[in-house]
Amino acid sequence: MMTSAIADRDALVTEIVAALRTVHDPEIPVNIYDLGLIYRIEPKDDGQVDIDMTLTAPGCPVAGEILNWVETAVRAIDGIAGVEVRLVFDPPWDSSRMSDDVKLELGLL
Repeated sequence: MMTSAIADRDALVTEIVAALRTVHDPEIPVNIYDLGLIYRIEPKDDGQVDIDMTLTAPGCPVAGEILNWVETAVRAIDGIAGVEVRLVFDPPWDSSRMSDDVKLELGLL
């Protein structure tokens, strides 16, 4: 049934977001999801998940490591067959992408 598939997809996205919240930016002690670095999460029917993300700065010295951390965190979810993390810089990240909780935590509100 279609609503079941949508509910399952929503539940999976919720699990993926929870996994992404375990990955923290090493320069800003905040998880990458609430920091606004995740632009797209797209689970596929075959268990593959495509994720588009960015970095707070293009020259981030741990860029490759963060991509691996994201892949490892999401791959640990039951039913995930593979994860493709794509690094994008368009649109560029800025602090407006952070959740209000993060802005408050960092003294920006």
